[in-house]
Amino acid sequence: MTMPSPHPTLDVAAVRAQFPALASGTAHFDGPGGSQTPSVVAEAIATTLTSSIANRGTVTAAEQRAERIVHEARAATGDLLDTDPATVIFGRSMTALTMDLARTLARSRDWGPGDEVVVTSLDHDANIRPWVIAAEAVGAGVRWAEVDPETGELPPSAVEAVLTERTRMVAVTGASNLIGTRPDLPRIISAAHAVGALVHVDAVHLAAHAAVSREQLGADLLSCSPYKFFGPHLGVMSGRPDLLEELRPDKLLPSPETVPERFEMGTLPYELLAGATATVDFVAGLAGTDGTRRARLEASFAAMEAHEDALRVRAEDGLAAIDGVRVHSRALHRTPTLLFTVEGVEPAAVHRHLAARGVNAPASHFYAWDCSHRLGLGPAGGVRVGMAPYTTQEEVDRLLEGVGELR
Repeated sequence: MTMPSPHPTLDVAAVRAQFPALASGTAHFDGPGGSQTPSVVAEAIATTLTSSIANRGTVTAAEQRAERIVHEARAATGDLLDTDPATVIFGRSMTALTMDLARTLARSRDWGPGDEVVVTSLDHDANIRPWVIAAEAVGAGVRWAEVDPETGELPPSAVEAVLTERTRMVAVTGASNLIGTRPDLPRIISAAHAVGALVHVDAVHLAAHAAVSREQLGADLLSCSPYKFFGPHLGVMSGRPDLLEELRPDKLLPSPETVPERFEMGTLPYELLAGATATVDFVAGLAGTDGTRRARLEASFAAMEAHEDALRVRAEDGLAAIDGVRVHSRALHRTPTLLFTVEGVEPAAVHRHLAARGVNAPASHFYAWDCSHRLGLGPAGGVRVGMAPYTTQEEVDRLLEGVGELR
């Protein structure tokens, strides 16, 4: 069998041709909030919506189609996250799945006074507030691991310092959606496991830019959102099989008792699951056609990382050369995501200025509420720039020119 090239490259022009939205000429640096969508994904969704389809079953062709779509989506997402497809749970969003999970864990494992959960100020609030709420509801404590505001790093020592024998859960991001920082997950997870704690990794931002393996990381639970990497709006969670078997979420009486169905409330959105499968196959085809789907995904992410990181460096160096512009993270290991502010100009005004020039770079705290405050930016946050496989050098230069006009 021919294996993928060890040095895959990305044909950016070919990638761009598959995204109808790019025909407008707008430079989309807003991918961290939700990427643009290729035709093949939209077509998969539309075809499912207009096909003969029914609730899952084995009798009619319509029932069988729904059943097949669900199994294909679990298999594709299992390849994406390098996890058992039988542990893949679909939901309305990562936030909704995590809220449900936190409540279920607190009840199923009898958390109470004296127990603790650890959250970090690097995280999106969707991986903070569900755990805080669940802990408060049962009288458990919350301990914080703090991001370094000067470097944007979350050193493993910051997490290790707040772990105790009563730590029950560590919730940590795989990559900050605000400043791109990628903490040392293997070390953090190992430290958490050493005190008997579970770990939930928010991989929403990470899974859009790097190959993720739940099993290699050792994460007990891991979540992501396909709409961050060219797919439809839904959430995905995967976990250790034995842990999922142990947990008993609230559900309707006739709903299935089996995993993963017991975690999925109501009828699944078959059209979105078809879109998720098409998304994974799209990513797997970006840098070659040889090998297993997982191998092709790894090759594609390697090509994406090389392309995106080169653009990040170009943008970062260009922003640093503009008087009064500050980039708010210099973490050693990052996704191609930058947060910057312009002295004397509100982030929202920078957003509007760039938008008028066909450059979409939004301004906010982007629900990384605690991180934004920890950086001293408050609720206004900063202007976020995210690179994608469809981003070009010309677009980066347009961004820099637009920011330079403000000075």
